Amino acid sequence: MSHEFDPTVLREYDIRGIIGETLGADDARAIGRTFGSMLLAEGASRVAVGYDGRVSSPMLEHALVEGLTAAGCDVLRVGMSATPMLYYAEASDRDVDGGIQITGSHNPPNYNGFKMVFQGRPFFGADIQELGRLSAAGEWADGAGEVDERDIMDEYIGRIVTALGGIDAELLEGIRVGWDAGNGAAGPALEKLVARLPGEHHVLFTEVDGNFPNHHPDPTVEENLADLKNLVSAKTLDFGVAFDGDGDRIGAIDGEGRVIWGDQLLMIYAEDLLKTMPGATIIADVKASRALFDHVAACGGQPLMWKTGHSLIKSKMKETGSPLAGEMSGHVFFADEYYGFDDALYAGVRLIAASARLGRSVTQLRSDMPQMINTPELRFQVDESRKFAAIAEVEKRLADSPYEVNGTDGVRVNTPDGWWLLRASNTQDVLVARAESDTEEGLKRLVAQIDEQLRLSSLERGESVGH
Repeated sequence: MSHEFDPTVLREYDIRGIIGETLGADDARAIGRTFGSMLLAEGASRVAVGYDGRVSSPMLEHALVEGLTAAGCDVLRVGMSATPMLYYAEASDRDVDGGIQITGSHNPPNYNGFKMVFQGRPFFGADIQELGRLSAAGEWADGAGEVDERDIMDEYIGRIVTALGGIDAELLEGIRVGWDAGNGAAGPALEKLVARLPGEHHVLFTEVDGNFPNHHPDPTVEENLADLKNLVSAKTLDFGVAFDGDGDRIGAIDGEGRVIWGDQLLMIYAEDLLKTMPGATIIADVKASRALFDHVAACGGQPLMWKTGHSLIKSKMKETGSPLAGEMSGHVFFADEYYGFDDALYAGVRLIAASARLGRSVTQLRSDMPQMINTPELRFQVDESRKFAAIAEVEKRLADSPYEVNGTDGVRVNTPDGWWLLRASNTQDVLVARAESDTEEGLKRLVAQIDEQLRLSSLERGESVGH
């Protein structure tokens, strides 16, 4: 017995495919059998399993559990849940050795996938390729694992609420927040959470519906925040928070309806955290604004620019002992008083806490930030075989550049006008570009530099493509 996966599903950070085309029950079964075998080889045997609200998720969960138990692993089923609930089950239970969440995250409804944790660390990159190799070779353990179930919702919510501990109750009672679950898996947890929070809270779309009837659950796309903006405006709320489909990425708007992007949220979190942890290392990905790195330094922290990708960021946090990290995509990781995984519900509560402790409204905190001018994330198609080669060509051409060139992840070039970035996506056949300046004229010059580098590599920026 063996199983070969469609090569497109074994990705850098997770396993993901289209139901009925590149991903199905046989794949889920093989993932369970192989992951379980890999865990058993390390002397471990208990795996927590959760799934999101997509129509295909219960089917995949059933097959995954079959595979895990066939390898000899015991399974703790936490049921339909947001991804951070699965992470919580894995991190908070000493008897759990690994975790798998079935989720399509922010992808269209016909997609689904698997996010994995292996003995407390992210399972990605070479791990996923090895899983594919072992499955194709049929190198599987045999056994008969047991299955039990656990409802962790109340325990998980209770843990999140502790983020407000030690803050004067009067500061919190007047807070007024809007929340948009986007019909994603975080909905039921959000309803329980707001019932336990001080202040006034208004929620949207908490009913889990894998067809996402109201809007697509990706809070990094501004058009998906329209309903939240209307709610905050109609109710004159202090700010609003939105989640992606599985609740590990946060989006936010202030009381005036302005988007607070991922790097801007990290500026708020960092200012708050550095008051009690001066000198701490704060990590952000290469797409983040210069304003963030400057702000961290001004608040007494050590800013560190790192590669894009939630698994890569988590690994760097462990390596450096960083208590806080984040990405433009809305993944935020707290390891000061929390577990270091990305949890949008916890991040939402930490935004309330930061505003209270800093003594400024979220709207004021957003207004205090430098008004940088930047492009959105520009993504454009390039042949898979060319994407990394093209970046290498750009890097070589810039070797003698008078400007500072950072090669952490692609090329990020600092010039008197600001900075521009060009990197290869790890998950799609696209190149990603971004630029930021103090002036519109400067931004045009930066974008022209990107275009020139693409031209020299016989590529064109052309139309930007979606996620």
